[in-house]
Amino acid sequence: MPRVRELEVFRLVLPYGRRPETLLVRLTDHGGMSGWGELVSPEPKLWSALEEGLAAQLIGVDWEHPDQVPGGGSAVDMALWDLWTRMRGVPLAHALGGAGTSLMATVRLGLDPSTESMVARVNQQVCGGYAHVTLDVRPGWDVEPVRAVRQAYPALSLAVDCGGAYTSPEQLVALDEYGLEVIERPFGIDDAYAHADLQDRVRASIAVEPRSTAELDDYLTLRAAKVLLLRPAALPSLSDARRAHDRAVAAGWDIQCAGGQGAGLSRAAAVAVASLPGCTLPCDVTQPPRNAQIVTPAVGASGGVVAVPLTQPGLGHTIDEERVRRMAKDTFRA
Repeated sequence: MPRVRELEVFRLVLPYGRRPETLLVRLTDHGGMSGWGELVSPEPKLWSALEEGLAAQLIGVDWEHPDQVPGGGSAVDMALWDLWTRMRGVPLAHALGGAGTSLMATVRLGLDPSTESMVARVNQQVCGGYAHVTLDVRPGWDVEPVRAVRQAYPALSLAVDCGGAYTSPEQLVALDEYGLEVIERPFGIDDAYAHADLQDRVRASIAVEPRSTAELDDYLTLRAAKVLLLRPAALPSLSDARRAHDRAVAAGWDIQCAGGQGAGLSRAAAVAVASLPGCTLPCDVTQPPRNAQIVTPAVGASGGVVAVPLTQPGLGHTIDEERVRRMAKDTFRA
């Protein structure tokens, strides 16, 4: 029966973009085996809350399955799963029910100052092996770049991510004539009726990113979308991610799994979830750059394909602990 002997928490500043922060949790059992978890862009108040309460919740507590340790948050849950599967000698993907050995990937391209530049960036990714591209769009930057990319690549699998920036279906209906596979996050997540209205008016599948299985159930009831954008780290636990997967599959939805930012651990968990049989759309684990990661091998795509690590137990990656300690802005141990 697992029992945590020691925990360490690290707050890292990552070397890219606007230098985002990520939080790493390391749990070590009495046999010396460790499991790791990650929370990307933690709330500022979370650090003091973890210092005050996490040790009492975890140290010396017997448990047989990660689901028996409630309330620690997604980083603690991930670390528990990593530790539990390492102790059992099985990959996390298999423990969750995944069977895939490799995954197709989409590459996400942000807003661009010109359509010519956007087409050139798409060309670079297509030449690099990607067969699926997701373009960020916003009001005023949508129809024109999508038209330009579609004219340059008539057969390319193409999706758009709206970032919740739109307020009415009329703003997006015109995009449907360019053969989009998916329109991601068109409206705020609380506006299920607008999503349902848009889904009734377009051939493209609408993708939503609910923050809980209860929110997902609301969308399923309204038939407000056809794609679940599944970001495991945004849910309380990996078991919640599996439940969301199962609900979407039962409703006949497709699923795209996304890994977000971070130092590599969160994306490793996303790859494990993406190996589940219902994750039918290309996964999104291509950003940020590999040199920002603290895991070996780095998590990402090669030629548009992501390998699912099946030769090592747990998350399937080795942690560069020396680099973690060098990058840590704050740390505590209990």
